[in-house]
Amino acid sequence: MRVGIGYDVHKFTNGRALILGGIEIPHKVGLEGHSDADVLSHAIIDSLLGAAALGDIGMHFPDTSGDYKNISSLILLEKTVDLIKKEGYNVANIDCVVTAQSPKLAPFIDQIRKRLADTMGIGFGDISVKATSTEGLGFEGRQEGISAYAACLLERSDK
Repeated sequence: MRVGIGYDVHKFTNGRALILGGIEIPHKVGLEGHSDADVLSHAIIDSLLGAAALGDIGMHFPDTSGDYKNISSLILLEKTVDLIKKEGYNVANIDCVVTAQSPKLAPFIDQIRKRLADTMGIGFGDISVKATSTEGLGFEGRQEGISAYAACLLERSDK
């Protein structure tokens, strides 16, 4: 078994959709980034890559490559799961936290979990997504952006 952690942060910007875990969340602003800026998927990707000792998201999907401009982070997540499977691992479970003062994410958590589980080919019960605010503290509290943390457990598969 292997454990990985991931963290990502993106700042808010006008003129973009807010995508979290592959779900478009109604909000007045979206997140800035080279891809779709899905901060949650990016944190999960880094946790998976870290657990398999395969580097980080920037190594595999650099923001200097036009191939990844505005790409859905779910495509990057699928590619990451393929990479860890080639290394002989399967996703056992994932636990995530999204930190945002606004918007409130509770109504979207099950949709996000389902989309992420389907994308990774794992069960709905194998992924937890929680949302929290910072009670007005820090950049999230000032509504300047969103951060996400992810922890994963990989198990050896039969190669």
